[in-house]
Amino acid sequence: MSTPALAPLAEHWLLGGAADDAALVVGDRTITYGGLADRVAAARGTGPRRLTLLEATPTLEFVVAYLAALADGDPVLLMAPGDRERHGHLAAAYPPGSTEGLHEDLALLLSTSGSTGSPKLVRLSRDNVASNARSIADYLALRPGDVGITALPLHYCYGLSVLHSHLAAGATVVLTDLSVADACFWDLAERAGVTGVAGVPHTFALLDAVDFRAGVLPRLTSLRYLTQAGGRMAPDRVRSYVGDLGARGVDLFVMYGQTEATARMAYLPPHLALEHPDTIGVAIPGGALRVDPVDGAPDGCGELVYTGPNVMMGYAECLADLARGSELAELRTGDLARVTDAGLFQVLGRRDRHAKVLGHRVDLDRVESAVADAGRSVRLVARPEALWVFLAGARGRARVRDLVARCTGLRGTALRVVVLDELPVTTSGKPDDAPLRAHVERAEALGTAGTASADGPVTAEDVRDLYAVALGRPDATVESTFVALGGDSLSYVEISTRLGERLGPLPSGWPSMSAAALAAAGGPAAGAATGVAGGGPERARRRPRGVPVDVSVLLRALAIVLVVVAHADVLQVQGGAHVLLAVAGFNLARFQLAVPGRAERVRAVLGGARAIALPTAVFVGVLALVGDQYRWSTALLLNGLVGADTWDDQWQLWFLEALVWSYVALALLLAVPAISRAQRAAPFGTALLVLALALGVRFWWTGVEAGATERYTPGVVAWCLALGACAAFARHAWQRWLVALLAVAATIGFFGDPRREAIVVAGVLLLIAGRPVRLPRRVAAALGALAAASLWIYLTHWQVYPPLEDAGHPVWAVVASLAVGLAAAALAARGGTVLRAARRRLRFAPQ
Repeated sequence: MSTPALAPLAEHWLLGGAADDAALVVGDRTITYGGLADRVAAARGTGPRRLTLLEATPTLEFVVAYLAALADGDPVLLMAPGDRERHGHLAAAYPPGSTEGLHEDLALLLSTSGSTGSPKLVRLSRDNVASNARSIADYLALRPGDVGITALPLHYCYGLSVLHSHLAAGATVVLTDLSVADACFWDLAERAGVTGVAGVPHTFALLDAVDFRAGVLPRLTSLRYLTQAGGRMAPDRVRSYVGDLGARGVDLFVMYGQTEATARMAYLPPHLALEHPDTIGVAIPGGALRVDPVDGAPDGCGELVYTGPNVMMGYAECLADLARGSELAELRTGDLARVTDAGLFQVLGRRDRHAKVLGHRVDLDRVESAVADAGRSVRLVARPEALWVFLAGARGRARVRDLVARCTGLRGTALRVVVLDELPVTTSGKPDDAPLRAHVERAEALGTAGTASADGPVTAEDVRDLYAVALGRPDATVESTFVALGGDSLSYVEISTRLGERLGPLPSGWPSMSAAALAAAGGPAAGAATGVAGGGPERARRRPRGVPVDVSVLLRALAIVLVVVAHADVLQVQGGAHVLLAVAGFNLARFQLAVPGRAERVRAVLGGARAIALPTAVFVGVLALVGDQYRWSTALLLNGLVGADTWDDQWQLWFLEALVWSYVALALLLAVPAISRAQRAAPFGTALLVLALALGVRFWWTGVEAGATERYTPGVVAWCLALGACAAFARHAWQRWLVALLAVAATIGFFGDPRREAIVVAGVLLLIAGRPVRLPRRVAAALGALAAASLWIYLTHWQVYPPLEDAGHPVWAVVASLAVGLAAAALAARGGTVLRAARRRLRFAPQ
């Protein structure tokens, strides 16, 4: 390692690694400290100090550019990647390349956590960054053998502190943009020997969703600690994690900080977390905390004040401020706090109108002023999980929501807009926020964000209870997701229909949302308030008529009806079964392939196969035992392998046979670690590859037009499932167009029947569009019942329609087939409930 390359870095940033020690892991590459120093030396400039603007990405290129700028003494303004539109005002206020008026100590410029829409920045010095990095490395006991990972964004002071502290300790940082919700993240962490992972409260919710403690933690033998900051985490959750982690020798560090203190100000020693989970602990090494009295605060409570070498130089609100030196000896945090009997600091809340919402710092006055400048009046009430926007009059509601979103960085259910006729005021004419806060508290107590649906407000507990009953999972909690609870295409029909009746249109990714998030995301969040004192009469939100029905549910119901109608010879509208195959592939991608973890995905796919194979084997096996219509090979779904080349009764169940063996083949592929990782990393690309392979088999086997039984052979029709999966994974317009073109190209000529081919193509195009269809409640309920019973309708209709068709009653043959299938599905569901209850009794029976 060359001394000239390392000298400026060691002087300013205390890179502690030896030349051959690993500094960064990027994909399959390991960059040593020597290699990193050489890259930084090559990237350094030669001109005068200048303001440098960088998009903070977890890449080698960013880290080199960032360290090179710091080594040159160039102040760096960090922005979120791909966020130039939102932060364009920063580039305008602080033109990159500026060389004049830069204070010699200035090293780093950061937005406070969650931009308020102003050019206000935190000015940090070299000493601020270096001292905080050393303090963090000290209390985490970081050593050269430690390995961190970029689980948080690097433009966020907490995420950036992971990079700083590990480099200061001579440790290693794994650079990745994967989420902790992605199984590939944990595969990477395991391979790299990660010793510490940082997270905010939302991170821990994701850890619960991927079953981190039971499914991931046991294989991360290198892990020695987790850290948590970025907002208060519920004490019960802290205790729960401390207990589960401690059982495996892993520590949990609960921490407290602000961008104004570079990153960290306090930490809770792990051995105290179990008894004091509601505190932030003690000051970091080199710092000090105290509580100053505040008028009106309860005895023993006051404003939390921090002193230490990591306190910022000050704020910058314009380019001229970059010439100012350090202006603060201490940081008044704005948080109300007290010292507990154990000598630990406990934060109780905010004392001003600067609030944190989901970890985003929001200046409520600035946002209200920005909206006022745009010609509208709003008042804001901040809660930890959402920002409530009270608006006078519905005019421009969408524009106001967009403006607040741009000012705060908050999106979706984190913004709850409530429309009033007028905003409440006191008798003296001043704004009166008390009734607004009272409304928020009442709404949160009800578990709804505005007007309730006709059936009453939908709470997280309502969604949880629906999951518990429909999925047979009494262990479901408000943090559970449909996918994590093992939901599949069969249960999806019932749950999506019932949720749609209560919540209105469901978010596209609702199967992966927790019950709590899904309840909060329901339509009421955007509606009007109820009972806001002083606010005058409210405007009730006009609810659209009907119930939104998921397109896969609609197609499944229509396709099974088409199957029965065609078989009973009412109308020759064939193609329904092949549409059902595409729907199955679509749902496979949304449910089984969304499950985190390779082993869990394999089990989920095999579970889907089992849900079809077992009822089929039992039902057809009984028929084979008591009659002579079916052979045992048909009951075992082996007709495609050993059946005749001409159509007979054994081919009747070809559709179920194709589904089961396609699922089994996919599970075998996913059991291969490399294939599983590739599928998680590039789901659309791998789906396209599978489609290409399936089409290759089909054209090799049949040519363009398939024969009478070839079009029902599992290996030949697998492309229908792959096409449905491609439709589910298509996220961008070009991907949807590509899948649509492939659907046309794959289907034309396959049947030698243009009408049949048009039906299949139309079904796939509807899947690609993916939009729910709003239907009258009774129609939606009927379609939902048909879709949920589609397996049993298909199984039983072969026994029901022939006698009635032969008697000259084809329409009654269809009606009877659907009715018998619905009844059989209801009996099967009841039998499943009884079996699950019996298993639970056996499991918990006294030994």
